Amino acid sequence: MDMVGIDKLGRPQEFWEHFLQISKIPRCSGKEEQIRNYIVSYSNKLKLKHKIDDAGNLVVELPSENKKAVRCVLQAHLDMVCEKDDEIEHDFSSDTLSLKIEEIQGKKWLTAEGTTLGADNGVGIAYILTLMDKINSEELKFPNISFQFLFTVEEETGLVGALNIDKNLINGKYLINLDSEEADKFVVGCAGGITTMGEIPLTYKDEDNEKSASTSFILSIKGLKGGHSGTDIHKGRANAIKILSKILWKINNKYKISIYSLDGGNLSNAIPREAHAKFMSIYNLKDKIEAFCQKIISEIELGISKVEPNMQISLREVELDNNENLISDIITDKVFHLLYIMPNGPISYHSKDRDLVYTSTNLASIKTEEDKIIITTSQRSLHEISKRIMCEKIEALFRLADLKIDIIHSGNYPGWEPNFQSKILKIAKKTYQNLFNESTEVEVIHAGLECGILKHYFPETEMISIGPAVIGGHSPGERLFMPSVKKIWDFLVQFLNNLKEN
Repeated sequence: MDMVGIDKLGRPQEFWEHFLQISKIPRCSGKEEQIRNYIVSYSNKLKLKHKIDDAGNLVVELPSENKKAVRCVLQAHLDMVCEKDDEIEHDFSSDTLSLKIEEIQGKKWLTAEGTTLGADNGVGIAYILTLMDKINSEELKFPNISFQFLFTVEEETGLVGALNIDKNLINGKYLINLDSEEADKFVVGCAGGITTMGEIPLTYKDEDNEKSASTSFILSIKGLKGGHSGTDIHKGRANAIKILSKILWKINNKYKISIYSLDGGNLSNAIPREAHAKFMSIYNLKDKIEAFCQKIISEIELGISKVEPNMQISLREVELDNNENLISDIITDKVFHLLYIMPNGPISYHSKDRDLVYTSTNLASIKTEEDKIIITTSQRSLHEISKRIMCEKIEALFRLADLKIDIIHSGNYPGWEPNFQSKILKIAKKTYQNLFNESTEVEVIHAGLECGILKHYFPETEMISIGPAVIGGHSPGERLFMPSVKKIWDFLVQFLNNLKEN
């Protein structure tokens, strides 16, 4: 491990100077004012004009004197995910990130001490500021390009800035998004998504007589890998809520149980890693239920232990709590049926690429509140119609359960359908090949990107997403592979030199 000094970070030096400065500025989602002010101040210093829309998005203008210059937008988002280890004391609203260099198997990575690094998307901001620097000093000249530098807000909490962008803010023939995290891949497409939530009103049973001759249990699922409900949905990882519902359905089908609560998952864009249920066996069938449950657990472990080696499933007896209410039998039965048959995972794959998920759905969370159970699911697809159909099927399933469910759709955003014949991609591939003497992969990802929204609003603009190598995003394990910074910088400069009007 090595603490960070500018002389240890590599080239271009201006990039690292900006990145270190950015790391001192609070920029959690929804609180981007300080980092936006920093960029505005810097652009004023370079005598560049800027505009800010009502959503808080910022664009800095660097026009060309050449009237035939191609219009090119470079885009990054201002916010970062603010996560820290439990034992770390860090106030993201005021504290500077503590950066360090780690060498892993001979490779140098930049990371932060116990917090997210903010390379997502601090590297994009730093690339753009470095470009502004070098053009201003005339170290770099792009007479054939008229630049707009776009900085969006609240990307990490629902692509809010992109969704609410002023349609007059940018006007580019090309857009280069700097939020990709694999240096040897170009991203040219992504899935759209929507969240479908069902709120089930609860009725309770009069259980006083039943409690006196009954046993209460807590069933817990822990230790699953979880992951992103888009980019990890095809990896065969288990869903804690689906495991929980399978065990409960089977127990209820054989012995009849009553539920106090069901809880699992937290985020609509994550595969749930944990889930818990508190229930009661009506006829005090403790030994039989424990034996039957263990049989089901053994079957589950046999099927997924290689994918989920750290999975822990436990059933333990707990004391009765007279302050807790038992959910009525009719709702319990219907909820068990609903959860057991609820689809989860990839629904279809791309016809020309069997490794690319086309449409998916994720059973993301279930929460028991005082008067309702809330079930949250998320649907994704590379095609808008397929996304809508999957969403409608989940809604139909909710209604089929006959539970008077209040269905809520939210967070709808469009996908980015790839154009493998676009000029921007052809130029990018040729530039990469000539510069590094190797070809690059072209990727479509099953997750939401700002490009999907921007492409929807600006359909004539050709887009591509690039970036250096970043791993462990959205977690305190986030790392930036330092040598890849210069690689992407060298590519970006040559790529811009090669962009020409038809």
